[in-house]
Amino acid sequence: MIARYTRPAMGRIWTDAARYAHWLEIEILVCEALAVRGTIPKAAVRTVRRRARIDVARIAALEAEVKHDVIAFVTQVAESVGPEGRFLHLGLTSSDVLDTGFALQLHEAGRLLLAGQDLLIATLRRLARRHKRTLMIGRTHGMHAEPITFGLKVAGWHAEAVRNRERLERAARQVAVGKVSGVVGVFGNVAPEVEAHVLRRLGLMPEPLATQVVARDRHAEFFAALALAGAGLERIAVEIRHLQRTEVGEAEEPFSEKQKGSSAMPHKRNPIVAENTVGLARLLRAYAGAALEDVALWHERDISHSSVERVIAPDATCALDFMLARMTAVLDGLVVRPERMRENLDRSHGVVLSEDVLLALVRAGARREEAYRWVQRAAHAAWDGGTRFADALAADPEVRARLAPAQIAALLDPARHLAHLDLLFHRALGTNRGTRRRGATDRPRPAGATRGGVR
Repeated sequence: MIARYTRPAMGRIWTDAARYAHWLEIEILVCEALAVRGTIPKAAVRTVRRRARIDVARIAALEAEVKHDVIAFVTQVAESVGPEGRFLHLGLTSSDVLDTGFALQLHEAGRLLLAGQDLLIATLRRLARRHKRTLMIGRTHGMHAEPITFGLKVAGWHAEAVRNRERLERAARQVAVGKVSGVVGVFGNVAPEVEAHVLRRLGLMPEPLATQVVARDRHAEFFAALALAGAGLERIAVEIRHLQRTEVGEAEEPFSEKQKGSSAMPHKRNPIVAENTVGLARLLRAYAGAALEDVALWHERDISHSSVERVIAPDATCALDFMLARMTAVLDGLVVRPERMRENLDRSHGVVLSEDVLLALVRAGARREEAYRWVQRAAHAAWDGGTRFADALAADPEVRARLAPAQIAALLDPARHLAHLDLLFHRALGTNRGTRRRGATDRPRPAGATRGGVR
């Protein structure tokens, strides 16, 4: 499982001890509500809360015999309480405890993921602003298109990260829902007031109309939000992998002093974190698909969803937590090479500004189809002959008749494409106002972080 690789806080949520602690609190709160109603003695509740203990090993031993996790849990806790243990689980079904406890676990995991997403957003914001005017070539189909800045590329990642935060926050609310309504959700042997008391104390909302379980479309939305957040990280990772290719060399993952990239080739510095992120994003998408399969259960409930959730809940949350931490660290220490970006931009001899020339010719009176052919002819001559695009244009009599050399030079200045940078940055970085109010403001770079070739 991913849990053993991730940060301890997320892994602890999914331990047996943590799960049983939630179950015990639910059982005790039910006893409290029953005592208020006069169903059980108030003294018994005090005894239960004082004496109840969880013994994970004993529960496991009992489960091996009875083949039922909740029965094993209730039996072990009742043993620790004594005679008053008979008041545990009165009127409940297993899913009252399972689903309500699961909601608490998902809520805790959601809070950690939101904190990780906030750090990612703040890191992207700083990186985008630092490289707001770092010119580079924009690529479509993997080919040179028109000039952009590296800051614009990162600002786009930032806007998506903010959307993913909003999705995570909404999905975390959707799963913060419990039920204490009995076997088929009709409060057959437990009163609605008991459910209200328990869920209010736990900070959960009630499922409006439960069957034996909380509806699984809620959980499907949660895991879909995780998959989308992972896809956002994957998008960044794929770009870093491409930019780090030897032939491109515009940016790369940080490489520590004692790090080694290959067992055979000492020269290698591979984008291993980005590649790892891409692989884990595939898992998150698969987990989202499995969660969708859990929505349709037989009648009021079967347990086909249970085995799925026992795997995907810890794995998906831990995987995304792991991905967020590692990719945020990569972005914080990303090696950016503006000089290489400018070199690659200039490799095209200026042809990437062909649209500017085309439009200028049309405005000068040429028909678009004719102007397209003239500019294309000059562009191909520049590419194939290794000459400057400006010279090829100036040598074309049709172009020369309509545009002076000074006009051509002005049209081929990449800075022309930066006129709306402020607007675009306001639109992309302004999307995190709500996040900043929640505390994800720009923070100082951690001591010891390294970065090369940054301006």
